[in-house]
Amino acid sequence: MVFNVPAESLGALSILNNIYSDALEDSKEDCWYFILGKPSLQNTSKVRVLNYPWIKKSWFHRLYFDMLIAPQLVKKYKIDKIISYQNNIIPRTNVPQTLYMHNSIPFSDVKFKFLKEPKLWAYQNIISRLIFKSMKKADYIIVQSSWIKEASITKLKINKNKISVEPPEFKEKNISSFDGHKKSYRTFFYPAGAFKYKNHQIIIDACKLIERNQLLKFKIILTLTGDENKYSLNLKKQVKKFNLPIEFVGELTKEQVFLLYTKTILIFPSSLETFGLPLLEAREHGTPVIASKKPFCEEILAKYDKKKLFKSDDARELSRIIKEVIDRYKI
Repeated sequence: MVFNVPAESLGALSILNNIYSDALEDSKEDCWYFILGKPSLQNTSKVRVLNYPWIKKSWFHRLYFDMLIAPQLVKKYKIDKIISYQNNIIPRTNVPQTLYMHNSIPFSDVKFKFLKEPKLWAYQNIISRLIFKSMKKADYIIVQSSWIKEASITKLKINKNKISVEPPEFKEKNISSFDGHKKSYRTFFYPAGAFKYKNHQIIIDACKLIERNQLLKFKIILTLTGDENKYSLNLKKQVKKFNLPIEFVGELTKEQVFLLYTKTILIFPSSLETFGLPLLEAREHGTPVIASKKPFCEEILAKYDKKKLFKSDDARELSRIIKEVIDRYKI
């Protein structure tokens, strides 16, 4: 039984689709149950999908599901093995559990303030304790990157034989490559949600440092609408006030994102990720990348030569790299 009720967009959905594909290709006579929130996957003779969209209404609904409904499902369907993609194991069951831990907040040196970001503060200071408890109780743990594994071993004294690194796989076939046109070196793309740690602000700060005549030579595409929350609204107000070449296009389909990888440069200033999936996707497309100098970026792009890294809090360095690209048409 696969529990993945949080999966709803971008990277989380890609991971869900991968495990679903694995279930479809499973040659054993296993029966798979997928316990999800909103995503719709097709039922087959060996895969059954159960949706509980009401879980997303509030943390209370999620807690009610985790504590009461989830254990009942395990018992009802006589499950032999659980794989939890929810950063927490399923309580009140003796069934062997593999925990897929894919949240970096508990191990991050980025600190959130209660008054400014209450949800992230709660996650870091309260929910993190539940995650740590689950990691200690799980029969086996899978993480997405080596830096999370090392942090888990150091911080929680997890046995190194109990935890393994399994980076998300890129399973797409027959994809197009970066086209290399001059226009592509003048268009930048950042696919990310409206969270402060995604660090969109550094892009705006970098643009403010670029001369007005240079601003006319490029554009930056963000997958935000500008009205998701106060953070996003503030970003859009700044773009309008300073007349910056930044477009808010909203959430895109996977096909639209992949198309943009072929005709833009990926800019990835995030300060907090377990595994930056857009970095992997851009790498597979041969897309030039400008990314923050963080462990998750350095790990994914270690052997990739079409990259430039910058300190995630250095707007001046980012502005310099952007100007270099639009002046020379190359990274």
